[in-house]
Amino acid sequence: MKKSSLLLVSVLLSAILFTARAGEQQKEPFMTRNFPAASIKSVEATTSGGSITVTGDAGTQAVVEVFISRDKWSNERIKEVLDENYTIDIKVEGGKLYAVAKQKGSINWNQQGLSISFKISVPKQVNSELKTSGGSIHIAGLTGSQEFKTSGGSLTVENLSGNINGTTSGGSINVANSSDNINLKTSGGSITANDCSGKINMRTSGGSIRMNHLDGTVDASTSGGSITANGVNGTLKAGTSGGSVKLNGISGNVEAKTSGGSMEVNMEAVSDYVKLTNSGNTTLSVPAEKGYNLKVKANKIDTSGLKDYRGNIDSRNMEGTIGNGGPEIEIKTSQKANVTFR
Repeated sequence: MKKSSLLLVSVLLSAILFTARAGEQQKEPFMTRNFPAASIKSVEATTSGGSITVTGDAGTQAVVEVFISRDKWSNERIKEVLDENYTIDIKVEGGKLYAVAKQKGSINWNQQGLSISFKISVPKQVNSELKTSGGSIHIAGLTGSQEFKTSGGSLTVENLSGNINGTTSGGSINVANSSDNINLKTSGGSITANDCSGKINMRTSGGSIRMNHLDGTVDASTSGGSITANGVNGTLKAGTSGGSVKLNGISGNVEAKTSGGSMEVNMEAVSDYVKLTNSGNTTLSVPAEKGYNLKVKANKIDTSGLKDYRGNIDSRNMEGTIGNGGPEIEIKTSQKANVTFR
């Protein structure tokens, strides 16, 4: 019995060591290609079953690393399936760096499927076109025009400037420290945006949107989640069909809508307007030291700190001016509206 136990332990330890070594081997690139960085003005990367990472941190050499994996497969088995069923093309032509992995024909994934990923380092001033059907995309440190799309993974965007267009059909999006024209869309995940500026458009059909420290013109919409924002300067448009809206520390203009939750808006400063539409309870807080034009319709209206008001007001309707008038404040809700002038 003791011999059998010792043998079992030995076998298990050997299996663990083999798995660990296989995992270590997968961390090493399957192949690496180097090119003079000064010759590269754009990059095009395409793969059907893996992730893509592109960073603008190349020195004198641009580097393309290829990672190929399949759970529990040996390197020999991976190379055999790769040679039979895939082509990998890495080259530079006309200032464009190409990194393309393609299937030679239709394959049976259970027997022939491989995850082929690219990790690419290029100069900062580079345009990109990135596409994968089955993995995530991470793009960072670039200036120019960036187009990237995945059908089955997340998007991570960091330190980009220029025209930024990213789409995923099945993952979340995280964008940080980026600027200029930002357009991001997901059909099945949440979006988080931190420390960005410019014209920012974010769309999701199935998740929440979180925004922190944005500056510029922001348009954020979701069909199935909540929207939260902290510290937005400029013009913010926010809409959801199925969640709450909570906006705090906003300076500028706000237009917000929700059909399925509460709404709380705290304005640090109002430039031209605040327009809120909701089927639930709505709370608005604005500075009291300036004039406003007010139009509020609700099932019940409560106010706090209201001074120097002229106009009509009852429990359901409020229309008039504060002081000499000023920015437009409009609220429409079928529930309670609470307006605080602090």
